[in-house]
Amino acid sequence: MLKKKGLGVAAAVAAIALVATVFTTSSASAAGCDAYSKWKGTGTVKVFAGIRDPEATIMEGVFQQFTLCTGIKIAYEATDQFETLLPVRVKGGNAPDIAIIPQPGLVTTMVNTGKAVPVTAAVLKNIDTYYNPAWKTFTTVKGKVYGAPFGASSKSLVWYSPAQFKKLGVTAPKTWADMEAIAAKFKAAGATPWCAGIESGAATGWPATDWIEEMVLRELGPDQYNKWWKGELKFSSPEILGVLNKVAAWLGTSAQVGDLKSVATRRFQDAGVPGLKDGTCGMLQQASFYASMFPAGTKFGPGKDADAFYLPATNTKFGSPIEGGGEFPVAFSKRKEVGFVQDYLSSPVYGTPRAALGGWTSANSGIPLSSYKDPVLKVVAASLQAKKGAIVFDASDLMPTAVNGAFWKEMTKFYAEGKSMKDVAAAIDANW
Repeated sequence: MLKKKGLGVAAAVAAIALVATVFTTSSASAAGCDAYSKWKGTGTVKVFAGIRDPEATIMEGVFQQFTLCTGIKIAYEATDQFETLLPVRVKGGNAPDIAIIPQPGLVTTMVNTGKAVPVTAAVLKNIDTYYNPAWKTFTTVKGKVYGAPFGASSKSLVWYSPAQFKKLGVTAPKTWADMEAIAAKFKAAGATPWCAGIESGAATGWPATDWIEEMVLRELGPDQYNKWWKGELKFSSPEILGVLNKVAAWLGTSAQVGDLKSVATRRFQDAGVPGLKDGTCGMLQQASFYASMFPAGTKFGPGKDADAFYLPATNTKFGSPIEGGGEFPVAFSKRKEVGFVQDYLSSPVYGTPRAALGGWTSANSGIPLSSYKDPVLKVVAASLQAKKGAIVFDASDLMPTAVNGAFWKEMTKFYAEGKSMKDVAAAIDANW
């Protein structure tokens, strides 16, 4: 979801049990309907996405209050083949009322079919009121806006076990050199310095594209980063090829991540769990949503079971920019009820109770930070809510769908087949 994620079985069972408890007690109540009064309607709005359990169950639970108060039912359908099936359904005349799309490049592809519908004035007002202006640009196509942010994440994090860091006598690093020194200590202690796994069904390879994106942002800065995803700076350019080789040295050797072929087949959900805790691997570069992968009862924060630090800069002149990810509900129907659901999903009315249930963050500044119970996610949400500062979107998700897919596949070949970064770059460029 924030790049096609699925969740571990233990986390899924725990989260579904939690949401069953929450939403069969007091949350869905007619007494709390004042905030929903502008969305009265009838019938069903069909929503299609790649968001699966446990988050799907939690999300559907939050929808119950909307249905109770408005009379509009939200029928949710999830799939792990979302990027493949959505274009087929739209082309075949079977488009959902709303598709929650995690790639702006796919949003553009859907707009070009002529079937997607621009957001309503109410949704546009939410975007302008609650979000950093950068988010609006991600779904603006030919001057019209097609989606407001739904969930959002920071990709610029490294997860670790405070207990393992304490055992090594180290603390969360502030510089890249400090981080490399910690990796060397894990290696000396007999652990794999970095946890890694890129298997994700039809989207296998995407975690590796995140590693490239993080390095492009740090080495070249936001301006060059934006030229890159637009195709103005090719993968085979000296600048980007240099970044590819830096990532190959960082997370592309057996000394750093263990057997490379195993990286290609290991589910990304399993990359850091239980390796971080048991010390078999030291650190995991992954987005804020990885909090959902840890077992039920995991406590987050300094000195707790798991924590995360900002992936340090490699070129300090660019400051500390954030690579964000997110999903955007895009409409394929002009029915008023469809617009109502889009409005609801982009508002604090949805976001505030959803944030309180954990494992999720939003860039919506109307959601009180106190709603986030997890200290790591509260910090992430605060950074995403900032109205100023450099926030770039996941680059591969901004690229045309064909290029994005090639990026996933070619990075998988780097790990699975030992393909050189030079050949990886050329193969991706052929898809522009």
